[in-house]
Amino acid sequence: MSTDGRKRAAITPGAVVDIVLKQDQRTGKTTRGVVQHILTKSPDHPHGIKVRLQDGQVGRVKRIWSGTDGEG
Repeated sequence: MSTDGRKRAAITPGAVVDIVLKQDQRTGKTTRGVVQHILTKSPDHPHGIKVRLQDGQVGRVKRIWSGTDGEG
């Protein structure tokens, strides 16, 4: 099961998420990773909450994976 990434409360450090990087906004290509820091301060954002992944990439969350769905 997955959840959309527009609500800050739904995202926690360590969560597996799909983000859209700045350079991929036109195509909508997503990158999967693990949240290190939540960068958006507001409780929600129409384009997705901005996060930094553990590998240093920054983008807006499009999907939050729960359980083992995001792995593999």
